[in-house]
Amino acid sequence: MVRLRLREPRSGSRILGVGVYRPVRVVGNDEICSRIDSTDEWIRRRSGIVTRRFAGPDETVISMAAEAARKAMAQSGTDPGEVDMVLLATMSFLEQAPAAGPRVAHLLGARGAGSLDVSAACSGFCYALALADSLVRTGDARTVVVVGAERMSDIIDPEDRSTAFLFGDGAGAVVVGPSELPGISPVAWGSDGQQHHMIAHDRPWLDTSGDGPGPYLRMAGPEVFRWATRVVPQISRQALADAGLQTADLAAFIPHQANARIIDAAAKSLGLAPHTVVARDVVSAGNTSAASIPLAMEDLLAQGTLPSGAPALLVGFGAGLTHAAQIVTLP
Repeated sequence: MVRLRLREPRSGSRILGVGVYRPVRVVGNDEICSRIDSTDEWIRRRSGIVTRRFAGPDETVISMAAEAARKAMAQSGTDPGEVDMVLLATMSFLEQAPAAGPRVAHLLGARGAGSLDVSAACSGFCYALALADSLVRTGDARTVVVVGAERMSDIIDPEDRSTAFLFGDGAGAVVVGPSELPGISPVAWGSDGQQHHMIAHDRPWLDTSGDGPGPYLRMAGPEVFRWATRVVPQISRQALADAGLQTADLAAFIPHQANARIIDAAAKSLGLAPHTVVARDVVSAGNTSAASIPLAMEDLLAQGTLPSGAPALLVGFGAGLTHAAQIVTLP
């Protein structure tokens, strides 16, 4: 029997650098309200969102992803030639093929790197981060760039009162590399395809029977809220147990920035310690799907209150339905 040679495994991986790109245009609630018969006070009460960013014509999923990744690479001191894999999490890239990831790798100058898109909606960043951790630990890659990039404004009906105020655009990225001590815990993930209809496009891309542009993303808001407030604490506890940590060990809680009410409900359910910082980038960025966790992580790090190596709980959840959680040590 032939014996195959395997690469030398590594003990762990960690996040080496973080970078983001936020579109120039800031959109306040009043602008959204003009098309959905609502008020600033109603939007704040329902979601906690005050502003969000909408990308301009030149701010594409690819260009925003590349800019965020460049910043993460600069922070980590990573040369393009050192990148072995680029993983791009997105649900709003409008081309079926080819994938956006190889074009991002090209713009980064990582032209020998493998690359692919990860389609897990708002859980996409956590899914891609788990894949990066596995690639590094098995020795299949030494350095992986993980990006979440979204132009949600392309797939949201601006006149849909249930979704128009929630979403924004942007990109966030991290560089993952080897570490003697594990800096990314085992992932707690899963999916429930039976509930796929709760967050879904209203028709297939090839169906032109609808009125106007589309298809648009639709969401069963109350049902999603009930699901999220149940599953986020559940998988958070699983991730903590898998990492051998207690809730009190956490320096930061960085969930997907879907809605401030979901974030607050999950934090309360987990019984977070007073010293645990809770990310609330949703207030100024809205729900940026796969980009929201790295955007929120960078926002907390920019405040300068979290020390390097501090443990943070990341939790993604959204369309699919998909969910994922892991503990990381901050760069």
